[in-house]
Amino acid sequence: MQHIIIGAGPAGVVAAETLRKADPDAVITIIGDEPEPPYSRMAIPYYLIDNVGESGTYLRDPDQHFKTQNIEVVQQRVDKIDAAGKQLNLADGSTRAYDKLLIATGSHPVSPPIPGLDLPQVHSCWTLENARNIIRLAQAGSNVVLIGAGFIGCIILEALVKRGINLAVVEAGNRMVPRMLDENAGGLLESWCKKEGIDVHSSCTVDGIAAAEGELVEVSLSDGSKLSAALVITATGVKANIDLLQGTGIKTDQGIIVDHSMQTSEPDIYAAGDVAQGVDFSTGKHEVQAIQPTAADHGRIAALNMAGQGSAHHGTLNMNVLDTVGLISCSFGLWMGVEGGESAQLYNAEEYQYINLQFDGDHLVGASSVGKTQHIGVLRGLIESRIHLGVWKQRLMQDPTAIMEAYVGCTQELGYS
Repeated sequence: MQHIIIGAGPAGVVAAETLRKADPDAVITIIGDEPEPPYSRMAIPYYLIDNVGESGTYLRDPDQHFKTQNIEVVQQRVDKIDAAGKQLNLADGSTRAYDKLLIATGSHPVSPPIPGLDLPQVHSCWTLENARNIIRLAQAGSNVVLIGAGFIGCIILEALVKRGINLAVVEAGNRMVPRMLDENAGGLLESWCKKEGIDVHSSCTVDGIAAAEGELVEVSLSDGSKLSAALVITATGVKANIDLLQGTGIKTDQGIIVDHSMQTSEPDIYAAGDVAQGVDFSTGKHEVQAIQPTAADHGRIAALNMAGQGSAHHGTLNMNVLDTVGLISCSFGLWMGVEGGESAQLYNAEEYQYINLQFDGDHLVGASSVGKTQHIGVLRGLIESRIHLGVWKQRLMQDPTAIMEAYVGCTQELGYS
C-alpha cells in the first residue's frame, strides 16, 4: 500500500507514525515544500527568545526518527494532484503514485493590501526563515511594529517583549484577540499590555509603510500617528492552503470539507490539520480550527481510516489559551453565547480578572476568562461532557468561580467518582 502525505507539519508527521503502527508493511512518504526538517510552528516563539535552537523546533530527530520508522521525507513542492489517476506531479518534474493520499498542507499568512509590505524590514512570523529574519532585525532596544493582535499576534508579542525590544501593536478591531475574547476580556488584555510598556493602537489600521533614514521604516497609522521601526511583523490572519485542489473535484469552502473519518469528497483522499474543515463540537457545522492539538488529532484519525481501521472524529472543541506577558487568557466552545442563552460573569478590572460563562438551558456551552487560571481544564470538561448542571446552573449564575464545586457536584450526582 502506497500512502503519501502532503505536508510535513504536526498533522502529517502524526499521520505517518500512526500509519506505520497500523500498517507495518506500507510505503509511507511525507512531502513538504520547506527546506527544513518537519518542525512545529508553535515552537518558533521559543526559538525567538533563545529557549531552543532551530533543532528544538523540529518535531522529531531528523537524522534518526524517520529512517527508523521507514518513512521517506521528501522536500519538494507538489504542483498537481491527479485524483482520477491517483498520481502527484512534483515541481522537479517527477511523479508519485499513491493508493491513499492525505492532504495536510496547512495554511499561510494573509496580509491586507498595505503599501510597503514588500520592504525588506517587513516579515510574517510563520516559518523558520521568517524567524531568522526577525532575530536578525529585532535586536534589544530596537523599535518593532506588530500588525495584528489576534491569537497568532499575541503569541508573537510575548516572544518579542522577551527579546527586549520596544513594541507597538496595531489592531484593527476594538480590542485585542477579538475572535477569542469579548470586549471586557480583550480590554483587560489591552490595559495589561499598556501597563507592561507596550504601545497598543486598537481600532486602528496601517495606511502604509515607507523606507526612512538608514535601515528604518516609517509606519503611518489611520489615527494620524507615525511609528519608526527596524522591523514590521504582519500577523493579520491565515488562510488554508487549498489552491492545490483546483481541478480535483474535491469539495472545499474555507478549507477542505471532510467527514467524520477525515475523508474528503473524493475516495481515498483525506485531509487533516489547518487545511481541513471538520466538524465543530459545539455547532455541528464544518469549521477550520487551526491549532496544533486539532492537527495531531486529525492526523491520527485520518491515518487509522487510511489503514482500514475505522475511527470517527466527533468534532473539535474551539479552544484557545494565551499567556500574554504573564496574563493568562482563554476561551472555550461558544464563548460568545447562543441565541436565547444566559450568561454569568465576574469582572474585576483592578485585578485584571474576568470570567464569563455561557449557558444553553442548563448546559455550559462556552466560557472565557482572563487572569483566572484555576480549574480552566474543568471548564473544558464541563462543556465537552454536556453535563446537565441542574441546580448548579443557578449557583454558577450567582458565583461563576464555583466551577470545581459544580463539576464535583454534577459528577457525583451522575454516579461518577
